[in-house]
Amino acid sequence: MTLPTRTLGTAAHGTALDVSALGLGCMGMSAFYGASSDEGTPDEQESIATLHRALDLGVTFFDTAEMYGPHTNERLVGKGLRGRRDEVVLATKFGIVRDPDDPAGRRLDGTPDNVRSSVDGSLQRLGVDTIDLYYQHRVDPKVPVEETVGALAELVTAGKIRGYGMSEASAETIRRAHAVHPVTALQTEYSLFTRDVEATILPTLRELGIGLVPYSPLGRGVLTGAITSTDALAADDFRRSNPRFQGEAFEANLRLVDRVRSLAAELGVSPAQLALAWVLAQGDDVVPIPGTRRVGRLEENVGAAAVTLTADDLAALTDAVPAGAAAGARYADMSAVQS
Repeated sequence: MTLPTRTLGTAAHGTALDVSALGLGCMGMSAFYGASSDEGTPDEQESIATLHRALDLGVTFFDTAEMYGPHTNERLVGKGLRGRRDEVVLATKFGIVRDPDDPAGRRLDGTPDNVRSSVDGSLQRLGVDTIDLYYQHRVDPKVPVEETVGALAELVTAGKIRGYGMSEASAETIRRAHAVHPVTALQTEYSLFTRDVEATILPTLRELGIGLVPYSPLGRGVLTGAITSTDALAADDFRRSNPRFQGEAFEANLRLVDRVRSLAAELGVSPAQLALAWVLAQGDDVVPIPGTRRVGRLEENVGAAAVTLTADDLAALTDAVPAGAAAGARYADMSAVQS
């Protein structure tokens, strides 16, 4: 199978990366979602089988980060993709430093010294000579973004990375970074449930020729229709403390999912496929990275690329889930998300 491709960045800026229209987010193979009735306990063999199946289905874009684990996810992805490097566009991230003695402890570090040391660690764990897309995972408010990007530009010149991206950055910060060295892509949350990016960020990206890589395009799994109770989530699953999965907010969000489920049934697709098809329909510069560690879920997600939504379908989805309809904040502490 061959998935259609899309381009992140622009050739004119020397930032163009051709990737499959759908990527694979690998975080859940190692971190944060724990075990659940839907996804099962993280298992290396199952995760590697999913990575291999993704390649066979035409997925070329794989996303990880040094803080997933920490470090274990990069090693897993490197192991799973070994021997097929020429088929892959690899993205990883730096800038969130976790405390090995405190699973919840973390700090931001956007210093040039950390940029240089982090990339070498990621290259070693992934087992590659070059990272295709290297994101600053979160902007460090203590370090001028121009200093961070200056170090990233050095990595491009040195051949350690092909391009760099940002994650959860504001429009103003994106402009400042882009003025130092062109940005290839912005990764941020975007889905039927989360459309904040449409106000100022997406127009900025399109003005500057920067691609958009939505994470959590399935609303952290709830848009699949498979999560109907937080009781099904593992005790260490971070969604148990996420505002959108709490009390009345969760109940309200499940009612929205029921609307998506009904529309999906009318179209003969799964709720997940409909939700992903909506994201894909937002522009050819949008490349969502739904995450899973299961082959079955992967195959379902990839099937979304074959779903064509009409203008009437898109209007029906907007009526069913209007912008801003999802209840609850995206994170318990939104102050730490975007800078």
